[in-house]
This record gives sequence, C-alpha cells and structure tokens, in this order.
Amino acid sequence: MSVKIRLQRRGKKGKPYFWIIAADSRNKRDGKFIEKLGHYNPTTNPAQIELDVDTAVKWLQNGAQPTDTARAILSYKGALMKNHLAGGVRKGALTEEQAEAKFNEWLENKRDSIDHKKVSLSEAKDKEKAEKLAAEKAVNEKRAAEAAAAAAPEEEVTEEAETSAEEGEATSAIDQAAAEAKEDNKEA
Repeated sequence: MSVKIRLQRRGKKGKPYFWIIAADSRNKRDGKFIEKLGHYNPTTNPAQIELDVDTAVKWLQNGAQPTDTARAILSYKGALMKNHLAGGVRKGALTEEQAEAKFNEWLENKRDSIDHKKVSLSEAKDKEKAEKLAAEKAVNEKRAAEAAAAAAPEEEVTEEAETSAEEGEATSAIDQAAAEAKEDNKEA
C-alpha cells in the first residue's frame, strides 16, 4: 500500500476548503483516508494553514509521498525541514538539541516573514481605501462645483432680466416722455 499526503476537497462550490490527509493512493480524492493531518483555506490572504507537523513528519519518515501542492504546504509549515533535520540526527550529523534549535530559528524567521506580509497587505489595503476615498471626494467636489456653476447662470439670467426689465421700464418711460413731447410740439 502506497500512502500519499494530499488534499481532500471540502467546502461549497466556489469556496474551496481542504483537509490535508494521509490516504492510500488508490482511494478517491474525497474518499476514505487514513489520518487527517490538518486543513488549508486558500480563500484568505495569506492562506490559512493548520498542520500537525509532528504527525506529518511521522508519515514522511514512514514513506508517504506528498503531492506537489501538499509538498508546498508541508514546506511552508516546516514539516519537510523537520524531516530533513531528523534525518541529520539519525545519521549523527546533528544532536537532537541542535536540530530543535535550528527548527525553532527557522520557525521564528518564517513567522516574521508572515507577519511582515500581513502588515504590508493591510497597509496596501488602507492605502487603496484612502485613494478611493480621495478620488470619490474629488468627484463629489467637481459635481458640487458644476451644480454651483449651473445655478449661477440662472441667478445671473434672473438678475439680467431684472436689470433689463428695469432698463426697459426706464427706456419706456423715456420713450413715453419723448412721445408726449412730440405731441406737445404738434399741438403747439
């Protein structure tokens, strides 16, 4: 029986969620499995991965072959590193304490890089949100200016009409006075 460490699909359509399992390679993808090692949620950024590293190392030492995606996940979480260090301990190249110290140092560096990625993602998200807000504010100001400009000519037109009406009244008063003067001249 050859054992594979692979992903088993769970979750809804369009919202994948995977279990990381050890299973007989002849079984179906979503079929029977030997042991659940963890889970993987690729829909978040960074992806959520929970893995029992010690159990995964035990399966790797017993000859389980990971699929390509499972190998990437095992590498990301440090199971392959721990397996490699355990091989060094078996060969006598390292002591158990040295291997544990190297693994903990590697884990600390990995955590720092993950935290840095989370911070940079949140900063990028905040920056994008600020840019969208500024763009929306500019559009709103432009609309307000256009509305004010559209309202201003109407006020100018009404003022001009009032002015022209006043001028027209003055003009008609002058014309009327001139007409009366002509009539007086004709009579005289």
